[in-house]
Amino acid sequence: MDEKHQHQHQPQIMASPRRYRARELLLVVMCFFVGVHLWTHSVAVPFLPQQAAEFLAPTQDDGSVNGLVPFEAHIISKCPDTRHALRNLILPVMQKIHDKVDFKLSYIGKPTANGGVDCKHGPSECIGNIIELCAHELYPDPKIYLGFVMCLTKDYPQIPDRTLIEDCALEHAIDFNKLNECAARDETAHGIELLRNSVQRSAEANVTISCTIRLNNEVYCIRDDDQWKDCPNGSGVNDLVLAIEKLYRSS
Repeated sequence: MDEKHQHQHQPQIMASPRRYRARELLLVVMCFFVGVHLWTHSVAVPFLPQQAAEFLAPTQDDGSVNGLVPFEAHIISKCPDTRHALRNLILPVMQKIHDKVDFKLSYIGKPTANGGVDCKHGPSECIGNIIELCAHELYPDPKIYLGFVMCLTKDYPQIPDRTLIEDCALEHAIDFNKLNECAARDETAHGIELLRNSVQRSAEANVTISCTIRLNNEVYCIRDDDQWKDCPNGSGVNDLVLAIEKLYRSS
């Protein structure tokens, strides 16, 4: 659908003036990030300097952790298919079998020749991805960060509006100031690193479509253009739960 596949620059949505706090404004920090770190005629987020990148291990597919089944969703933050997949499949499944899976959210972008990442819906999506990755880093329990991501995704056209982020953080007991600090750490290099590593993970798995669901490191089902595709075992909640339970028993 056009909303998902069009590549265009998106204006940043400014925060509500009545809630403006200059010292800690996330959007001020991220506007700096966009202005300094994005190429003048591109929405690509440059990677870290080479000397810093040398200390980062390449991302690899994980095997089962303590007998848990690898369960991963590859998404982008401003995507209607992500919203549908989270709301209608991933969250209901996690409510049933969260104790049997090693769950991850990974993000999709296009690595560029200049060493950057091209976010499909522009800088605002890059910011949304970073915010969600920071939530995961700070609150690794899926019950917390996945709920926060779903809260943002319900109103994905508004990402990265400050009011939306604050409201979702409050709803899911996430410290907004810690989110801001994560995104802004080391002059935003930390947030860029999180995004870069996540995009690399998706690229290494040959995933390019949001939302792609992988189970046990293999594609299980894809939500694209408002429909489920490549789902030989079914796209229903019970279908996925049964597949996970079967893998869990055999691990």
